[in-house]
Amino acid sequence: MQILKRAGVVSLWALLVLVTAIATAAIKQRFADGPNRVFSGGALVSGDLYQGPEPDWQFVNKVPTIELQLLEPEQSRRIWTASVDGKIYVWSGYMNSLVGKLWKSWPSQAERDGRAVIRVDGVRYERQLVRIENGAGLDELTALMNEKYSSQATPAAIDAGDLWMFEAAPRAAVGAR
Repeated sequence: MQILKRAGVVSLWALLVLVTAIATAAIKQRFADGPNRVFSGGALVSGDLYQGPEPDWQFVNKVPTIELQLLEPEQSRRIWTASVDGKIYVWSGYMNSLVGKLWKSWPSQAERDGRAVIRVDGVRYERQLVRIENGAGLDELTALMNEKYSSQATPAAIDAGDLWMFEAAPRAAVGAR
């Protein structure tokens, strides 16, 4: 009995150390320049800020993930992306599931204030996330998403609100509004 009690105490301490280490790493990453593979990060500050004409975004179809930072709140994450017809898109699935409602806060934050910065291969781009609530005409995009990530995206999932799709459009100049 004494051995079981000691094993339980040791197990609880080991669990406490593990939980503390994970929580510390998550908190520390929130102040870092961008996310890591596991935890969200802080503002994207390193890398040149792109200045010039709208890029041909087809190159992101060969990139596994990009870094996306909202300006409000100033937090970044790694995210899937795809490009069709010269536009770049990001999305969030499982939005009608319990997991999505509890875990995924960035889509509703982006819907409120879509100002964002994306970083691809060390270059930062100022963007405006614009939610697309209707999947009409997005067959090519969802097919590309399914091929690239082995997902089950469909225009119907966008229509149903299960998948929140955003175009990462150019941000309007300050005086142009």
